[in-house]
Amino acid sequence: MSTFTPPAPPSYAEAPPRVRAAKLVTDVLAPANLVILLLLIVGWNSAHSVTGFGWGLLAAFFCGVFPLVMVQLGVRRGRLTDKHIRIRRQRIVPLGASLLSVVVGIALLYTLQAPGDVTALVIAMLVGLASTLLVTVWWQISVHNAVAGGTVMILMLVFGLPALPSAVIVLLIGWSRRVLKAHTLAQLVCGTALGAIAAAVFTFLR
Repeated sequence: MSTFTPPAPPSYAEAPPRVRAAKLVTDVLAPANLVILLLLIVGWNSAHSVTGFGWGLLAAFFCGVFPLVMVQLGVRRGRLTDKHIRIRRQRIVPLGASLLSVVVGIALLYTLQAPGDVTALVIAMLVGLASTLLVTVWWQISVHNAVAGGTVMILMLVFGLPALPSAVIVLLIGWSRRVLKAHTLAQLVCGTALGAIAAAVFTFLR
Protein backbone atom coordinates (compact mmCIF):
# COMPACT_ATOMS: atom_id res chain seq x y z
CA MET A 1 0.00 0.00 0.00
CA SER A 2 1.43 3.39 -0.99
CA THR A 3 1.77 6.20 1.52
CA PHE A 4 1.08 9.85 0.90
CA THR A 5 4.00 12.25 1.22
CA PRO A 6 2.99 15.87 1.85
CA PRO A 7 4.33 18.21 -0.83
CA ALA A 8 7.33 20.26 0.19
CA PRO A 9 6.50 23.88 0.96
CA PRO A 10 7.79 26.51 -1.47
CA SER A 11 11.26 27.91 -0.86
CA TYR A 12 11.54 31.02 1.28
CA ALA A 13 12.38 33.22 -1.71
CA GLU A 14 9.44 31.93 -3.79
CA ALA A 15 6.84 32.10 -1.02
CA PRO A 16 4.37 35.00 -0.61
CA PRO A 17 4.94 37.37 2.37
CA ARG A 18 2.37 35.63 4.59
CA VAL A 19 4.00 32.24 4.09
CA ARG A 20 7.47 33.70 4.59
CA ALA A 21 6.34 35.20 7.89
CA ALA A 22 4.92 31.84 8.93
CA LYS A 23 8.16 30.09 8.01
CA LEU A 24 10.14 32.60 10.06
CA VAL A 25 7.93 32.07 13.12
CA THR A 26 8.13 28.29 12.74
CA ASP A 27 11.93 28.39 12.53
CA VAL A 28 12.60 30.94 15.28
CA LEU A 29 10.12 29.37 17.72
CA ALA A 30 11.03 25.79 16.85
CA PRO A 31 10.73 23.23 19.69
CA ALA A 32 14.48 22.88 20.28
CA ASN A 33 14.91 26.66 20.48
CA LEU A 34 12.11 27.02 23.02
CA VAL A 35 13.43 24.11 25.09
CA ILE A 36 16.94 25.56 25.24
CA LEU A 37 15.72 29.05 26.08
CA LEU A 38 13.33 27.80 28.76
CA LEU A 39 16.02 25.72 30.48
CA LEU A 40 18.42 28.67 30.51
CA ILE A 41 15.73 30.94 32.03
CA VAL A 42 14.67 28.43 34.68
CA GLY A 43 18.30 27.51 35.37
CA TRP A 44 19.23 31.13 35.99
CA ASN A 45 16.15 31.67 38.14
CA SER A 46 16.92 28.60 40.25
CA ALA A 47 20.07 30.21 41.65
CA HIS A 48 19.97 33.78 40.31
CA SER A 49 23.58 33.36 39.25
CA VAL A 50 25.88 32.14 36.52
CA THR A 51 25.91 28.78 38.32
CA GLY A 52 22.18 28.40 37.74
CA PHE A 53 22.67 29.38 34.11
CA GLY A 54 25.30 26.65 33.86
CA TRP A 55 22.88 24.03 35.15
CA GLY A 56 20.36 25.18 32.57
CA LEU A 57 23.01 24.96 29.87
CA LEU A 58 23.89 21.40 30.87
CA ALA A 59 20.24 20.34 30.77
CA ALA A 60 19.76 22.18 27.47
CA PHE A 61 22.45 20.04 25.84
CA PHE A 62 20.55 16.81 26.49
CA CYS A 63 17.04 18.21 25.94
CA GLY A 64 17.60 20.60 23.05
CA VAL A 65 21.07 20.64 21.48
CA PHE A 66 21.56 16.89 21.05
CA PRO A 67 18.06 16.29 19.60
CA LEU A 68 18.57 19.23 17.24
CA VAL A 69 21.89 17.82 16.03
CA MET A 70 20.25 14.42 15.48
CA VAL A 71 17.57 15.97 13.28
CA GLN A 72 20.10 18.00 11.30
CA LEU A 73 22.17 14.87 10.66
CA GLY A 74 19.03 13.01 9.59
CA VAL A 75 18.24 15.73 7.06
CA ARG A 76 21.80 15.79 5.70
CA ARG A 77 21.83 12.02 5.27
CA GLY A 78 18.46 12.03 3.55
CA ARG A 79 16.66 10.09 6.27
CA LEU A 80 14.43 13.06 7.11
CA THR A 81 12.71 15.27 4.57
CA ASP A 82 13.20 18.47 6.56
CA LYS A 83 14.16 19.80 10.00
CA HIS A 84 10.52 20.04 11.09
CA ILE A 85 9.90 16.39 10.12
CA ARG A 86 6.67 16.88 8.18
CA ILE A 87 6.18 13.15 7.61
CA ARG A 88 4.80 11.47 10.72
CA ARG A 89 6.48 8.08 10.27
CA GLN A 90 9.88 9.79 10.19
CA ARG A 91 9.33 11.24 13.67
CA ILE A 92 9.56 7.99 15.62
CA VAL A 93 13.34 7.53 15.55
CA PRO A 94 14.29 11.19 16.28
CA LEU A 95 11.75 11.40 19.09
CA GLY A 96 12.94 8.08 20.51
CA ALA A 97 16.57 9.24 20.41
CA SER A 98 15.58 12.49 22.08
CA LEU A 99 13.78 10.52 24.77
CA LEU A 100 16.94 8.56 25.57
CA SER A 101 18.99 11.75 25.60
CA VAL A 102 16.65 13.35 28.14
CA VAL A 103 16.80 10.24 30.34
CA VAL A 104 20.60 10.44 30.37
CA GLY A 105 20.35 14.14 31.20
CA ILE A 106 18.05 13.45 34.15
CA ALA A 107 20.42 10.80 35.53
CA LEU A 108 23.35 13.21 35.27
CA LEU A 109 21.44 16.07 36.90
CA TYR A 110 20.47 13.84 39.81
CA THR A 111 24.02 12.56 40.19
CA LEU A 112 25.47 16.08 40.21
CA GLN A 113 22.68 17.36 42.50
CA ALA A 114 21.37 20.03 40.19
CA PRO A 115 18.83 22.59 41.47
CA GLY A 116 15.38 21.11 42.01
CA ASP A 117 13.66 23.36 39.48
CA VAL A 118 16.04 22.34 36.69
CA THR A 119 15.66 18.63 37.36
CA ALA A 120 11.88 18.95 37.75
CA LEU A 121 11.66 20.78 34.44
CA VAL A 122 13.67 18.13 32.59
CA ILE A 123 11.45 15.38 34.03
CA ALA A 124 8.38 17.32 32.89
CA MET A 125 9.94 17.55 29.43
CA LEU A 126 10.49 13.79 29.49
CA VAL A 127 6.81 13.23 30.26
CA GLY A 128 5.79 15.58 27.46
CA LEU A 129 8.17 13.97 24.98
CA ALA A 130 7.04 10.44 25.86
CA SER A 131 3.38 11.44 25.54
CA THR A 132 4.03 13.09 22.18
CA LEU A 133 5.86 10.01 20.94
CA LEU A 134 2.92 7.77 21.90
CA VAL A 135 0.42 9.98 20.10
CA THR A 136 2.68 10.37 17.06
CA VAL A 137 2.50 6.62 16.43
CA TRP A 138 -1.06 7.07 15.18
CA TRP A 139 -1.71 10.82 14.78
CA GLN A 140 0.36 13.79 13.63
CA ILE A 141 -0.06 15.94 16.71
CA SER A 142 1.73 19.31 16.65
CA VAL A 143 5.10 19.03 18.39
CA HIS A 144 5.58 22.76 17.90
CA ASN A 145 2.44 23.59 19.85
CA ALA A 146 3.06 20.91 22.45
CA VAL A 147 6.40 22.49 23.32
CA ALA A 148 4.91 25.99 23.13
CA GLY A 149 2.06 25.05 25.46
CA GLY A 150 4.47 23.49 27.93
CA THR A 151 6.81 26.46 27.75
CA VAL A 152 4.07 28.98 28.52
CA MET A 153 2.73 26.85 31.37
CA ILE A 154 6.20 26.51 32.94
CA LEU A 155 6.82 30.26 32.68
CA MET A 156 3.47 30.90 34.37
CA LEU A 157 4.31 28.45 37.17
CA VAL A 158 7.73 30.00 37.76
CA PHE A 159 6.98 33.70 37.31
CA GLY A 160 3.21 33.93 37.81
CA LEU A 161 0.98 36.45 36.04
CA PRO A 162 3.89 38.57 34.70
CA ALA A 163 4.57 35.66 32.33
CA LEU A 164 1.04 35.73 30.89
CA PRO A 165 2.06 37.69 27.74
CA SER A 166 4.16 34.68 26.76
CA ALA A 167 0.88 33.02 25.72
CA VAL A 168 1.27 34.87 22.43
CA ILE A 169 3.92 32.27 21.58
CA VAL A 170 1.23 29.59 21.35
CA LEU A 171 -0.93 31.77 19.12
CA LEU A 172 1.94 32.71 16.83
CA ILE A 173 3.10 29.13 16.40
CA GLY A 174 -0.44 27.87 15.87
CA TRP A 175 -0.99 30.52 13.21
CA SER A 176 2.27 29.67 11.44
CA ARG A 177 1.58 25.93 11.39
CA ARG A 178 -1.89 26.49 9.93
CA VAL A 179 -0.58 28.87 7.27
CA LEU A 180 2.02 26.29 6.29
CA LYS A 181 -0.71 23.60 6.27
CA ALA A 182 1.37 21.44 8.59
CA HIS A 183 -1.48 20.59 10.99
CA THR A 184 -5.22 20.69 11.46
CA LEU A 185 -6.75 22.90 14.14
CA ALA A 186 -7.45 19.80 16.27
CA GLN A 187 -3.79 18.74 16.11
CA LEU A 188 -2.70 22.21 17.21
CA VAL A 189 -5.18 22.41 20.10
CA CYS A 190 -4.40 18.89 21.31
CA GLY A 191 -0.68 19.54 21.05
CA THR A 192 -0.98 22.69 23.17
CA ALA A 193 -3.10 20.87 25.75
CA LEU A 194 -0.70 17.94 25.92
CA GLY A 195 2.24 20.25 26.53
CA ALA A 196 0.41 22.16 29.24
CA ILE A 197 -0.65 18.96 31.00
CA ALA A 198 2.88 17.55 30.90
CA ALA A 199 4.17 20.81 32.37
CA ALA A 200 1.95 20.24 35.41
CA VAL A 201 4.43 17.54 36.44
CA PHE A 202 6.85 20.36 37.15
CA THR A 203 4.56 21.60 39.93
CA PHE A 204 4.61 18.28 41.77
CA LEU A 205 8.38 17.81 41.56
CA ARG A 206 9.88 21.24 42.16
